[in-house]
This record gives sequence, structure tokens and C-alpha cells, in this order.
Amino acid sequence: MAQREIGLAVGEPPSTRGYTPSVFAMLPKLLERAGTDGGEGSITGLYTVLVEGDDMNEPVADAVRGILDGHIVLSRKLAHKGHFPAIEVLESISRVMSDIVDDEGKALAREAREVLSEFRDVEDLVLIGAYKEGTNQRIDRAIALHHGLVKFLRQYAGERTPYEETRQALRAIIGNG
Repeated sequence: MAQREIGLAVGEPPSTRGYTPSVFAMLPKLLERAGTDGGEGSITGLYTVLVEGDDMNEPVADAVRGILDGHIVLSRKLAHKGHFPAIEVLESISRVMSDIVDDEGKALAREAREVLSEFRDVEDLVLIGAYKEGTNQRIDRAIALHHGLVKFLRQYAGERTPYEETRQALRAIIGNG
């Protein structure tokens, strides 16, 4: 916002939703400044972007997602339900996951995302009682697994779970354990 104001003050024409081109030129310089440490498994920076009206297509948020190796989207809707951390799994992504997670972990994550996505697609029908069980096997599976998966995604402050225990819990929910 500050760079936008500076750009406008010096006569730079607004482009995307009132943001000046200098805003988008500055983002890579700012975000890539942290660089890497040359080691394995390090996180060099955590950046936060607050979008107006929860609009994930807001130009700055959209540009930041294109630059960084991943993003975690926090949801007010989940927070209002008491679901913490309020991470919207289907909106979040990591471009480095395939480099740091083994094949089983990737398969479990992919299945969990599929279940969440399938349930999201029919959630309104399920809630109003318009979905009839047995109509679609994938939807039936998503409905059956959804509660356990949502419970799995919640974590209390200070709660710690070792990686292998987490994997086993997810495997048990998904049905491969």
C-alpha cells in the first residue's frame, strides 16, 4: 500500500485495481531477498498478506503466490467454527512438497485433498438432506471420511505430534492403514 501511494504521488499511472506497476516490480525484490541458506529443509521467510474482503484474487496476493514456493491460506470461516489452525487446505499449496515428502506421504495428502474437495462440492446438498446415500461411491466415501479428516486437521496450541504418528493417523482415516 505504501509503494502504491508513493507511485501515485510521483505520477505513476495506476494499473491493476489501482496498484501501480512499481508495486509488482518491487515484490520479487522484497520476497526473494531472504534467499536460501544452501542447506536442506530451511524456511527462509514467512510473509503475511492480508487481502481485502478475503479476495484471494486480489492483485498483490495473486502476485505473491506466483513468486513464493507455497502459501497457507487462513480462513475466517474455519476460525469462527473454532477450527484451529484455521488453514484452508484446499486453497493452500506447497511447490516443494514433492521434493521433501516420500511417495506414501504425497499419496495420503492427495487422497485427503480429494476427500475434502469432493465433500466441498456436495456439502450444501448433504446439509439440506438432498443427497441420497448410494448415488455416488466417491461422494459416499467423502461423506464418511470428512468428520475424521476435519478432526485430524485440528490441533490445540502447544500440541505436538511426531511425523510418523501423524502419518499413521492420516493413513487410518484414509483407509490405508
